[in-house]
Amino acid sequence: MPRAQKIALATAAGVAVLLPVLLLAPGATPPPKPAPVLAPLVAPLAPPLAHLFDRPLFAPAVEAAPPPDAPQLTGIVGRLGSDAVALVRTAQGPSRTLAIGDSVDGWRLESLSIDAALFSRGGQRVRVPLPTAEGAPAAQ
Repeated sequence: MPRAQKIALATAAGVAVLLPVLLLAPGATPPPKPAPVLAPLVAPLAPPLAHLFDRPLFAPAVEAAPPPDAPQLTGIVGRLGSDAVALVRTAQGPSRTLAIGDSVDGWRLESLSIDAALFSRGGQRVRVPLPTAEGAPAAQ
């Protein structure tokens, strides 16, 4: 090995041994300053939003009863998302089969879920649940 390489290798070895000793020596670095405490960036809740924290996060939504002239859902037949239809009883009494987009008594069937149908009329939207075995609307 040439003399220049031996000197370079010895210098690198010396730096590798001395550098950690110098860095770990007590008093080598000043103690870190504590981080400054900053004011929060979030504005306080406005009064209209404060009520959101008054109820539990996963509490069931309280639904208003559908209007008396809304169709009554008696069943859902087919596969949701492809060919499902709703079996409804109108306010006058007769039963009908509605596909999504069909209307009855001015109420348009917007969507179907496993236990309810969503109807709309003008700006009004109503979720009509399937009845339970006792005939009352299903509990949400």
